[in-house]
Amino acid sequence: MRPLEGAVLLATLLLGTASAAPLGERLAPCLACHGERGTSQTEGVPSLGAQMPDYIVTQLFQFRDKQRTAPPMNDMAADLSDDDLRSFSDALGALPAPVAAKAAPDAALAARAQALVAKHQCNSCHAGELTGRDNIPRIRGQREEYLAAALAAYRSNARPGYDPAMNEAAQGLKDDEIRDLAAYIARL
Repeated sequence: MRPLEGAVLLATLLLGTASAAPLGERLAPCLACHGERGTSQTEGVPSLGAQMPDYIVTQLFQFRDKQRTAPPMNDMAADLSDDDLRSFSDALGALPAPVAAKAAPDAALAARAQALVAKHQCNSCHAGELTGRDNIPRIRGQREEYLAAALAAYRSNARPGYDPAMNEAAQGLKDDEIRDLAAYIARL
């Protein structure tokens, strides 16, 4: 079985039989970019495995309604119904957690980043292991360059959230702190 066929089969199993064929086929492009096994292999594209479905549905809604701009996501989400948003979110969130692509962080990086996590209280929203909860995203094991770009965009307010918490939290981050946080969290 080819990887894309496996992705469609996974979508069919996850989404049930009544609407699985059309939605399963529509989910295949998502899996091609975001990773059919939950881990993105595409630079700049986040891994969605084990992501909080409530977070995914919110992001898809924002893409669909152009509250968040991120080509090609706006076009991909444009024709999704509210039911599609929920089905896609549930299926993507059921994928396995992303696998860290790099070795564990060295002790110096880990110490710097853990101090930043404590200082900025990252685990108060993203949970103790940075695995997310409710509509707060899983960031543990996320792609490093994606994390760095997201933090920089929150800091500059180029990426507005549906809640200003991340924009506020990122305001005091320096470039080297963003690099340390991204490198550490991606390696967890």
